[in-house]
Amino acid sequence: MPGKSTVTVHADREIHPGRAVAPPIFQTAAFSAEDAPAFAAGAVEPRGTDFYTRFGNPNHAQVAAVIADLEGTEAAMVTASGMAAVTTAVLALVSAGDHVIGQKSTYGGTASVLLNLLPRLGVDTTLVDQRDPEVFEKALVPTTRLILVETPSNPLLQITDLRAVADLARAHGVPTLADNTFATPLNQRPADFGIDVVWHSATKYLNGHTDVSAGVLAGPAEILDRIWDTSLLTGATLGPIDAWLLLRGLRTLPLRVPRHNENGQALAEALSRHPAVSRVHYPGLATHPQHKLALDQMNGFGGVLGVEFAGGYETADAFLGALRYPRRSASLGGVESLAVHPASMWAGMLSDEQITDAVPPGLVRLAAGTEDTADLVADALAAADTAARTTA
Repeated sequence: MPGKSTVTVHADREIHPGRAVAPPIFQTAAFSAEDAPAFAAGAVEPRGTDFYTRFGNPNHAQVAAVIADLEGTEAAMVTASGMAAVTTAVLALVSAGDHVIGQKSTYGGTASVLLNLLPRLGVDTTLVDQRDPEVFEKALVPTTRLILVETPSNPLLQITDLRAVADLARAHGVPTLADNTFATPLNQRPADFGIDVVWHSATKYLNGHTDVSAGVLAGPAEILDRIWDTSLLTGATLGPIDAWLLLRGLRTLPLRVPRHNENGQALAEALSRHPAVSRVHYPGLATHPQHKLALDQMNGFGGVLGVEFAGGYETADAFLGALRYPRRSASLGGVESLAVHPASMWAGMLSDEQITDAVPPGLVRLAAGTEDTADLVADALAAADTAARTTA
């Protein structure tokens, strides 16, 4: 098996091979067929490449080939966003009368799907504290048809025991879906622990340059074919240019992730010692309650940390305003550092009560980019000093 850097550069080489070293952009909505049998075959081929771009496109297939190799799965597919990926997958795998298990600590958009969308469609949901693997078994009912996990979780960086959840689900014939956005396949491969389908907001680390909105799903071809059928109806199609940009970003993923890991660790260690900070949520810290589990299933801990300020919202907001390098933005995973107040960002996705249950008001999600480590640490400590003075 070639290394990760080799995979990201060459895994798609046989997808529409040609003489161009850089893959061309297949900027077309439709493709022609030579005859009626070829047209009929293209109309039903799952995740195809040359029938109609909503059905598939060579640029889609190129990205999918790289993702499948990186995640160690049989196949992969792309969508227009991370939310399109998770929503399409869930809609494909459950029906009215079914039951889904999710996590209490999870991205606000995912939580909204579980708490707001699915109940309107007649699907029951149960959210559990994923820090205890036994709660998943306690939540199982005869109608459970899907378990949806996220590790590390957004924005509290809690860890889910992937092997324990996968083993439980397999024993009961329930498919599992894991959000691997924060970890990336460089730091963690859920399929290695038995998870069925992995999804990403590829807008984040996989693209890495904050210039694409995209999602990916990776897993067994049989399950992805079912999801692809639903994706034809939802129509959340990734444009060819965006797929091409995503592929270009993927080429450097193995070069970028180690720097994100280094910067995230350094910021977590520095801020955890600051008197204005009550707690830093980062699995790379020895003080993290699930640090041992993180060591067991991760190769690195990523660039995202949750910084909880003792002064609450006011201090958190002052910290955000005092930062020089990280900009206040809802995204993460790019070469530039970004920071956001999750309780404010999720106001459009969850009710006030749901937000209160999910995130502390004084929490800042800090996403380290690839800048020089010393610069980011000095900036964060200076901003914490400023926040402490202005809100004292």
